[in-house]
Amino acid sequence: MLESGGDVVSETRTFNVETGTTSAMRTKEELNDYRYFPDPDLSPLQVSEEWLNEIRETMPILPEELYQRFVNEFSLPEYDALVLTESKEMADYYMAVCRYSSHYKAVSNWMMGPIKSYLNDTGVGIEGFPLVPEKLSVVIEMVEENKMSFANAAQKFLPELLKDTDADVFAMATQLNLLQESDEGAIDKLVEEVLNEFSSKVIEYKKGKKGLISMFMGEVMKKSKGKADPKMANGLLQKKLGEI
Repeated sequence: MLESGGDVVSETRTFNVETGTTSAMRTKEELNDYRYFPDPDLSPLQVSEEWLNEIRETMPILPEELYQRFVNEFSLPEYDALVLTESKEMADYYMAVCRYSSHYKAVSNWMMGPIKSYLNDTGVGIEGFPLVPEKLSVVIEMVEENKMSFANAAQKFLPELLKDTDADVFAMATQLNLLQESDEGAIDKLVEEVLNEFSSKVIEYKKGKKGLISMFMGEVMKKSKGKADPKMANGLLQKKLGEI
């Protein structure tokens, strides 16, 4: 009211619960009627713009600001942003991982999936999660580069890495035989074997049962012991089935 040039009237106002508005009841001619008086033990407090700006600069990022940043800058779904800003520690860890990885949605999936499951099972907060953000980013990078499947990384690799957080990610993945097969020639051979073994299913697929592609993929993954690059295997399957 003051900033808009109006005058503040000393008055008692009533509140209407149905409309959510206030209205004047009665005015007071003198502030003394309210029993207001200066406190002799309190010195005047001057709030300057410089002081306010200094406070703003030293304040941590607030949840709403983080939420907007995750949605607008990191392109996360609103649900992801809401979960990640439930606590300052969770948001801090997410941002720490994103300093090493640009796969923002993938990092979010890991935070809300495997990591949250670990925290629930162990009863610890994210501050007690033993894996440093940089090390987690390496795991995520391997999955995004199709060097290891998400299923193997989350279900088999992560539990082992949490037992030895100082281990080299690539070396441990190699030792556990979890690295994906990305040799196109080798995967192409497995695809051919599957299609030859299930020739009757191929005929059904060509007649319109397109859902059989999942069965073919399952057989390819089984033959590769889960190590075939799913994207490459699926592409080769689609190509060969289209050529038949």
